[in-house]
Amino acid sequence: MKLSERLQQHDVATNDAAATVASMVHGDHEAVEADDAMSRLKRKAVESLMVRVGPALFDSSLSAHQLDRLVVSELGDVIKEERIPLSDAERDDLVAAITDQVLGYGPIERFLTDPGVTEIMVNGMDGIYVERNGRLELTNARFLSDDHVLRVIDRIVGPLGRRIDESSPMVDARLPDGSRVNAIIPPLALDGPVLTIRKFATHALTVDDLLRLGSITPEVATFLGACVRGKMNMLISGGTGTGKTTLLNMLSSMIPETERIVTIEDAAELRLHQRHVIRLEGRPANIEGRGEVRARDLVRNALRMRPDRIVVGEVRGAEALDMLQAMNTGHDGSLTTLHANSARDALSRVETMVLMAGLELPVRAIREQTAAALDVLVHITRMRDGSRRITSVCAVEGMEGDIVTLSDVFSYDYDAPAAVPGVERGRLVATGVRPKLSEQLHDRGVELPADVFA
Repeated sequence: MKLSERLQQHDVATNDAAATVASMVHGDHEAVEADDAMSRLKRKAVESLMVRVGPALFDSSLSAHQLDRLVVSELGDVIKEERIPLSDAERDDLVAAITDQVLGYGPIERFLTDPGVTEIMVNGMDGIYVERNGRLELTNARFLSDDHVLRVIDRIVGPLGRRIDESSPMVDARLPDGSRVNAIIPPLALDGPVLTIRKFATHALTVDDLLRLGSITPEVATFLGACVRGKMNMLISGGTGTGKTTLLNMLSSMIPETERIVTIEDAAELRLHQRHVIRLEGRPANIEGRGEVRARDLVRNALRMRPDRIVVGEVRGAEALDMLQAMNTGHDGSLTTLHANSARDALSRVETMVLMAGLELPVRAIREQTAAALDVLVHITRMRDGSRRITSVCAVEGMEGDIVTLSDVFSYDYDAPAAVPGVERGRLVATGVRPKLSEQLHDRGVELPADVFA
């Protein structure tokens, strides 16, 4: 006998709210009746559970393990009281779903544990999108209501000492596993609360991984590895979600073990395996608007820590000036990223961010600082098939008049065969230009094979 028939025989009430709860259940069109019945049972079980253990959910004396055991135990009693025959599998699924809703992150819990999902986007109660393999897809997961979304957001940001309400309707936070969270709610979000979670990769990609995915070619990997070992200052640019931090992590992993590395990030994502690494993370202002620690403050502090390398997760503002000064005052081999549409645009962005420092510096002086500080620009693009690829590698050659001159060492040929089978056409190819920095690398004992530039 179907679950829906058993529930109907037990005279389970049907009401208007049941239709809303039914949207939580994930099934195909042929199982709608059974799903609706299970949804009604979920709704009734949640209501009974909240009456029993509601106050305990906010009892700080209970550990997470104790609270979990309490909820599961009380939920078992609720299901028994309903006296509805459920198979072991149905019972386990019901307990897991309700426990996630009460203690976890509701319908997005399963996406947080799914290794194939890289980003989760909640557009109100009934629009949950995920990113898989670089492509967005709409899921059939649903929240109970906008209030349910707000409770999940509170559950995420509350333990971090953050709050979100009408007086503070935006928040940035980080989950314990490093995943980045952004939330914005009404009145700023007109169609309901919006939650975006960029998951923290459990496996840091290596050079071999990027080669296998076609994101990089062996020649480019050789060149970039030589630049890291030769202590060239490098800037990685690209759009949102193009893989800048992934590439930064990969390049940083090539830094020799003998060097002291200081990393600076807004949200700690870099995972370096060298022993001598000091990790610094910025801090937002508290509820009273105090206690903010900006990346610029950390960059300045890092200069007093005797670093061999400074790795800044991303420059967004006035810290660009301090980063350039660090690169120009003996801290060679520093690495950072920024948002830009191309390598040339990245230089303009650096110029704009330096001006944000509030100093009335002549534009030419800023460009001279930039040309003297940066050695290599690497640009990453998200392709139409969702893959991320390096599309430009440029060397900074100096100044010609008021212009910072760049030479393309590798550029992307969209008509070339794909670097690996099964992906979109195009690959990064050498332009034949041997940059001036190859002489600097030679002087520092790093040799580049001649065929890298062929």
